[in-house]
Amino acid sequence: MPVDRRGVLGLGLAASAAIAVPARAARPDAKFLWGAATAGHQVEGNNVNADIWLLEQMKPTLFAEPSGDACDSLHRWGEDVALVKALGLNCYRFSVEWSRIEAAEGQFSQAYLDHYARIVDHCRASGLAPVVTFNHFTTPRWFAARGGWEAPDAPELFARYCTRVARAMAAGISHALTFNEPNLSIGGAWSRFQPDARARGAMQALIAAAAKASGSESFSVLNGGDSAPMIPGVLRAHRLGRDAIKAVRGDLPVGMSLAISDDVGVGPDSLLAAKRRARYEPFFEAGRDDDFVGVQTYERSFIGRTGPLDTPAGGARRKDGKPFEPEAIGGAIRYAHAATGKPILVTENGIETDDDAERARFIPLAVAAVEAARRDGVPVLGYIHWSLLDNFEWFGGYKPKFGLVAVDRTTFKRTPKPSARVLGAIARAGGTR
Repeated sequence: MPVDRRGVLGLGLAASAAIAVPARAARPDAKFLWGAATAGHQVEGNNVNADIWLLEQMKPTLFAEPSGDACDSLHRWGEDVALVKALGLNCYRFSVEWSRIEAAEGQFSQAYLDHYARIVDHCRASGLAPVVTFNHFTTPRWFAARGGWEAPDAPELFARYCTRVARAMAAGISHALTFNEPNLSIGGAWSRFQPDARARGAMQALIAAAAKASGSESFSVLNGGDSAPMIPGVLRAHRLGRDAIKAVRGDLPVGMSLAISDDVGVGPDSLLAAKRRARYEPFFEAGRDDDFVGVQTYERSFIGRTGPLDTPAGGARRKDGKPFEPEAIGGAIRYAHAATGKPILVTENGIETDDDAERARFIPLAVAAVEAARRDGVPVLGYIHWSLLDNFEWFGGYKPKFGLVAVDRTTFKRTPKPSARVLGAIARAGGTR
């Protein structure tokens, strides 16, 4: 079953009290943000208390390989920050790992709160705006084993966690994201790549094995189960999490990132509106009081009267025959702004390829599409590329390459690719024009 990074996590397989803000609190960044992104589980390594770590260890598992040491960014985060700075960018997006901060229910690690706060402070000292994601797919193993987002008190538990994180580092954060692509888990019905019965059964077996290993009757993972029952809890968790962060620092811009493709309706009976109602609009409603919308785009989707269609023949193609769609980000941010009226922050955009020349060609065209939308009045706060590093890409393991920087799997040496210098040059120039 051919699936790309967007599809592999989005198939929907069966599966606070306010405190005073310190005087050093950073104001929201007014300048355009040019950045690169990472996510904790994908780069830090040995995230042993996370739900996904357990799924990786099951035998058999659906993961191509375990995350293991990842890029060792838990210890080498200073190198990563220095890379972002050296490339000429002014923003670094990273995530804090709930499973490190609250490895056991109700037991919060001050050491790890301090760890992530040091990253925020070091970004600021380096002249970088820290964009911090509070939940990038993974949750603590105990959380998944007690019902995950289906548990009645899950939103309150998430808000409690958000309060602890905000108290530790909100003063220095530029922009906060509660969730990374929580709508991706309901994308299956709108994907051209539908899981067959065998794939669904394999996922069910993996989840059941994780439940047994946890001594639980269930193991609930947002991107590994029947996601529909989880969405109400996630939406409420976003609202409570946002309020918890705002209770600590009211002027900190808060939103969530959403997976939004550049959707194109084909024919008069297209189901485009139905897709938007299902996949985007509930999240737009939950974010009605947010400060911005985070948009993450990797593709253009064509929707006909029966659902998703193949990409029409005749469009630009890559060497491997896949569509080459850097301009898709422009359509996605235009739609998100029109639907919400809110400023847009491009929190992820990129291309999976072993040929960095394709990435170097992709970046200027994607940025130009963002710039065109800005000229037409769309308030875009920044462009953050996925990803800074070649990292652990979930079910795909380390084979998929999204990074601006190559990472040696043995020595962890970081080597910037030509595409990194392309993005850096654009950032230094303030755009492509």
